Amino acid sequence: MAEQPEPVLSDRPLTDGEFAAEVIAVTTAFGDPTRREIYLFARDRESGVTASEVGERFGLHPNVARHHLDKLAGGGYLDVTVDRVDGGGAGRPSKRYRVQDAGLRLQLPSRRDDLLITLLGRALALLPPAEAEAMAEDVGVKYGRRLAQAMAPGDAQRSVRTALHAVADALTAHGFAAHAEARGGSLAIIAEQCPFGTTAQEHPVICAVDRGMVKGMLAGLYGDTRPETETSRAKGDDHCVTLV
Repeated sequence: MAEQPEPVLSDRPLTDGEFAAEVIAVTTAFGDPTRREIYLFARDRESGVTASEVGERFGLHPNVARHHLDKLAGGGYLDVTVDRVDGGGAGRPSKRYRVQDAGLRLQLPSRRDDLLITLLGRALALLPPAEAEAMAEDVGVKYGRRLAQAMAPGDAQRSVRTALHAVADALTAHGFAAHAEARGGSLAIIAEQCPFGTTAQEHPVICAVDRGMVKGMLAGLYGDTRPETETSRAKGDDHCVTLV
């Protein structure tokens, strides 16, 4: 069995919020011992693995195996490609999950870069508010679509609930500590942390980026939606809530 990759630690101390977000992200991906073994199994297979292969190896129903693999993909730990069926048959294309570079150490999922985020906030502040918000959301949408393509290339989710949970996993891996839940007559993404830190408080327009990410990921995983920001930590609320 391959040796478990060690986390890469940042030189600066983590804030309480960053630490909480990273613990939630890693727990979501590897809290289940079976999921950890599945990751190591995929890491040892240069060609990647399918849900059927993982199910056979670990004695799991393919749907359960696919659930574990999709969780790992949503967290950014596995890439997904689609094996097309030759001959134009009616069979369903098979997803193949692989570790992009097994030689890399597993990094903690916080992707915050203080300098770039600060510069982004200052750049957006130079634009008229409506234009800045539109630009920030568009950036988020495009990035969200790229994430969705990596998570489920050519295979959109049929259920909006399933898609929302996948979006929450991906946001958690990016430092948002997010989960999906029903709220009134809508569904919502609840983010407990904000990877944009104090810059978002100084320039709340940055919140349009994560709303755009939700919109872009849902477009790729489910279909077109119109997410709306209900509450925002940047504006003094306890959580960031995006309604779908």
